[in-house]
Amino acid sequence: MTEMNKLPISDESGLPESSVRSTRIAFQGRIWNVVAKTFEFQGEELTRDYIQHPGAVAVLAINEKDEVLLIKQYRAPVNQYLYEMPAGLRDEEDESDLESAKRELSEEADYQAKTWTHLHSFYTTPGSSSEVIEIFLAQDLSPTGEAFDRTSEEKGMVPLWVPFTEVLASVMQSKTKSPTLVVAVLALAARRSIESNG
Repeated sequence: MTEMNKLPISDESGLPESSVRSTRIAFQGRIWNVVAKTFEFQGEELTRDYIQHPGAVAVLAINEKDEVLLIKQYRAPVNQYLYEMPAGLRDEEDESDLESAKRELSEEADYQAKTWTHLHSFYTTPGSSSEVIEIFLAQDLSPTGEAFDRTSEEKGMVPLWVPFTEVLASVMQSKTKSPTLVVAVLALAARRSIESNG
């Protein structure tokens, strides 16, 4: 093993802006656009289409019983009701990731939290989308005291408290497939394992 291989791996910066030849909107949608980007890569000119996404936040909310706050939401592309965490787009101007996470927890589950910790960041589908999701761990929870007026697929979402061990087992058995929930639960399980062994 070389010295370089002993170092922690980390994603690296990509091509300089000077390599980009053109960027145009190939399709304009209601929430996000499809962009056609032409760039020079190792002496070759390539064009790739991808979803230009504003990014999102998600909240892994854990109560004093070590239960996870889940919501069930209909997802049209896969035609399934998925168990997910409170989450949403970063579509409010001048709002930090943490402020967005607090807003989503309140809007989607009618809860607030005193303790917030950044848990993980990940690209959802880096081969076809620029979307990055920032996941926060929320603890010391309490109801907001008011119900948010939900519309569209968010109608009828009811918070459900499930023991963390059961959610982890569901993830490991591929019974829950929300990528954000999978990443969050595995990240927290890994963090707890490291802390208990450290």
